Amino acid sequence: MNHHPSSSKAGHCIVCGRSFPLSKLHKAAALRPHLYEMIAEEVKDCTPESLICDEDLARFRRRYVERLLEEERGELTSLDQRVLDSFEKGTLTVQTGTGDGDRKESFGERVADKVASFGGSWTFILSFLGILFIWMGVNVVGLFQTPFDPYPFILLNLVLSCLAALQAPVIMMSQKRQEDKDRLRAENDYMINLRAELEIRQLHEKIDHQMAKQWERLAEMQQIQIELLEKRYGSGQA
Repeated sequence: MNHHPSSSKAGHCIVCGRSFPLSKLHKAAALRPHLYEMIAEEVKDCTPESLICDEDLARFRRRYVERLLEEERGELTSLDQRVLDSFEKGTLTVQTGTGDGDRKESFGERVADKVASFGGSWTFILSFLGILFIWMGVNVVGLFQTPFDPYPFILLNLVLSCLAALQAPVIMMSQKRQEDKDRLRAENDYMINLRAELEIRQLHEKIDHQMAKQWERLAEMQQIQIELLEKRYGSGQA
């Protein structure tokens, strides 16, 4: 009767010492050279044959990327830290459904947006000019027996002043909200670009590492073929 020991299906992490299935462990020799050097500096017993779990590997990868960013950019911002957190956990950089842009707008905010949108259109300008001409024309031509706002149109000036006093803060409210939206959008774009840069850099390092390993294997296979040919021709001559 054959027994399959559990040790053949599990291994111990060199960092935390816990036991994990082999599917959740990574061989140190398969890691990128700089990442392996960082682990070896902290864990003295680490060898190319050592195993490291997903959690510890993600933690060392985050520290490695953080060190690279600090060397290139200096002090890291809160946005950089958020990107590193998402990079370590393998989650999305920009979370949906939790931002300020997804909350329900109040009635005042919707009114402010409508007023700002209408106040900055040609429809408002042409309509307002039409009302002004009609107002002044009615009072100058004298359609009524007694003009309600004779020249110099004091009531019209009062209405225009009140309109400007009310319209300006409403437009400023809408502009402030738009600036907040633009700032959030710019932050999201920055985090997405930084995450893409980190992913591409990691991919390049993996490809370079795999290419180096393949070249080593090809060199070993070539050396073995040369030795076999030397033995064959050597035995044939003998």
